[in-house]
Amino acid sequence: IDLDRYTTLFKQDSIAKQQVDTQAALVRQYEGMIRTDQSAIDNAKLQLTYARITAPIAGRLGLRLVDPGNVVHASDQNGIVVITQLEPVAVVFTIPQDSLPAIMRTLKGAQKPGVEAWDREMKTKLATGTLITVDNQIDPTTGTVKLKAEFANPDGTLFSNQFVNTRMLVETRKDQTAVPSAAVQRGAQGMYVYVAKDDNTVTVRQVKVGPVDAGLTEIDGGLQPGERVVTDGVDRLREGAKIETAQRPNLDAPPPGGGKKGSRKKGSG
Repeated sequence: IDLDRYTTLFKQDSIAKQQVDTQAALVRQYEGMIRTDQSAIDNAKLQLTYARITAPIAGRLGLRLVDPGNVVHASDQNGIVVITQLEPVAVVFTIPQDSLPAIMRTLKGAQKPGVEAWDREMKTKLATGTLITVDNQIDPTTGTVKLKAEFANPDGTLFSNQFVNTRMLVETRKDQTAVPSAAVQRGAQGMYVYVAKDDNTVTVRQVKVGPVDAGLTEIDGGLQPGERVVTDGVDRLREGAKIETAQRPNLDAPPPGGGKKGSRKKGSG
């Protein structure tokens, strides 16, 4: 304001030019002080942002690794807390290499195959997801290949490093013969089973096996529906050996003590 007034007075020849120059220099000095103060304010705001740490990802926080009051640095090895991404979460599992062609055919379809995650005892389904990728090599030691499925996990049921069982519907085969996987043995000539004959002796039967699921192995050839196979003690058997057939427990028999037989509701599947 003073500079404008002095400039007006100078134009009217009321004051000397030196007074105008002095006032202009004073204005520039004050403007420099303002810029210096603004720089200090900006630096203080920057330092204040360092007091708030923003996570680069969304996830679940673990237990803190440092206590309040400790001094932390960007170069610290352990950090402050571990964040684990759980939405979505990935599950890695393996399948036999013989099942890989069918899965690859399904993966190339319009819809990605669904994958279910179950608990250790295969009694409770935890989540449902989709298969997203297949590893590019087979483990020669185990003859398996790794697959990765992704689960939305909105309720946080699945945790990092949690052990789960997986089930994936690759294809539906109708009217197939299946036997307990314990009955299928591997020999020098391939896969075989011990078939129990009517006289309770056994004979070796070469079979062609298919997919394995839930403790059952599909038999694609060598065995007819209704034939009996041996599941226990097969390591002690030989061609023509005599066996004793174990009777399955009668689930409809009344309990000891004359109790009443309970009713069972038949579910739809």
